[in-house]
Amino acid sequence: MTGGPPFDNGAGKGPPVVVLDEIDSTNAEVRRRAEAGRTESVWIVGLRQTSGRGRRGRAWETGDGNLAATLLLTIDKPPAEAAQVSFVAALAVADLLAAYVPERLVSLKWPNDPMVGGLKISGILIESGKSPDGGLWLAVGIGVNLARKPIDSERPTTALPTWRAEPPPTPVEAIGVLAASFDRWLDVWLRLGFPAIADAWTAKAHGLGEPCVARLGTETVEGIAEGLDGDGALRLRLADGQLRRITAGDVFFGAS
Repeated sequence: MTGGPPFDNGAGKGPPVVVLDEIDSTNAEVRRRAEAGRTESVWIVGLRQTSGRGRRGRAWETGDGNLAATLLLTIDKPPAEAAQVSFVAALAVADLLAAYVPERLVSLKWPNDPMVGGLKISGILIESGKSPDGGLWLAVGIGVNLARKPIDSERPTTALPTWRAEPPPTPVEAIGVLAASFDRWLDVWLRLGFPAIADAWTAKAHGLGEPCVARLGTETVEGIAEGLDGDGALRLRLADGQLRRITAGDVFFGAS
């Protein structure tokens, strides 16, 4: 695990960025730091990630030139409310993508899949634990297909070069944009609460008002996606008119 010294995140403020040449998992590194009591906020970027993970324990292939980054963040909120940071992260990724492709191509699929042209281009994984001061530490893991899409993926994916003629940004360039945007959206959430985040997320939402399938472990539910509840749950209108709150699971719209 080698890399250069921490540098400014590009926003002129906010957590420093540590870039490592190789790491097993940026989320794992943040967890190690937090569990060792090193809970000062920092971005960890791995130029090569050997054991990346996605939601539900799935492997996440990073690939050379793609972004693998995790923010260590401490927060004084209950776990259910702290989980709303995933929507903050999704909006930050949307801003990053819109800096390199037309904004009309960028959308967000519940719960936290940033997309370009209707295809998944990024993954977000939030993990947490108790801080020594009694609050929570969060590992806000973000992967973005800057240079290429995964070789083996269970669903259609894409990468920036498909949508732009210019070379893609490097991970170091991208983290500056991402970190600055995350700082802005985090400030909105802390000052104005989740409704402001939900409104911004809904404005970029993929599939609202359309039929979708929610796979919830052993149960599959079909309905029309109506929007977010006040806590970030997806409101799904079933065929019989009942409203079902989806708090966790995989949601599919058409071929997505």
